[in-house]
Amino acid sequence: MESGDKLIVSYIVQQLKDYIDGKEEACIPAGISSRHIHLCKNDLHVLFGTGYELQMLKPLSQPGQFAAKETVCIAGPKGSFEKVRVLGPVRSKSQVEISQTDGFSLGISAPVRESGNLEGAADICVAGPKGSLVIKESVIIAKRHIHMTPEDALRFGVENGQLVTVRTPGEKGLDLRGTVVRVHPAYSLEFHADTDEGNAAGLKQQDQVRLLRADFSEGVRSVE
Repeated sequence: MESGDKLIVSYIVQQLKDYIDGKEEACIPAGISSRHIHLCKNDLHVLFGTGYELQMLKPLSQPGQFAAKETVCIAGPKGSFEKVRVLGPVRSKSQVEISQTDGFSLGISAPVRESGNLEGAADICVAGPKGSLVIKESVIIAKRHIHMTPEDALRFGVENGQLVTVRTPGEKGLDLRGTVVRVHPAYSLEFHADTDEGNAAGLKQQDQVRLLRADFSEGVRSVE
């Protein structure tokens, strides 16, 4: 057996031992996502003007992603939110991510979905400085997830689309089952939850959460 194969076997054996012993396996920095919007090029131009391009305010933790200087107003049957941050770069389809509490305020029922899964998502009215539009099937409550590289996935013994349990720290700490693992070479290691989940667990930006174990009963799902 090659030395590399021995290391992999040793790692897997240790992972199984830790699982059987109930040991916590790994620390991951947390990111709390407040309501925001991703725009496609056509919608960006309706809201901000023909040919408009997003202006970077600051980079985000995931490489290539950024918070833009631009904000919009989103509105539902019962209420609205102003100054909702646009995140870049532009996407092939617009997507709005809110919390369940936001949904109550807006008067819309958004499904819990992984990013990009917009079939049956809620509709929303969006207004910018140059125009407004109703974006159909665009609003979701983002399912909590962990971004990681293939190297991270090997280290933690998980794979793309797997559901795992994450433990948050502190007096209000929770075990969050059904957290989706998302693996891509361009990702940076981070656990993402929305503001409702963050508040319930007393979780702050960059707090360290722990990946406890895989939710073997729920299996592995395909994640684009």
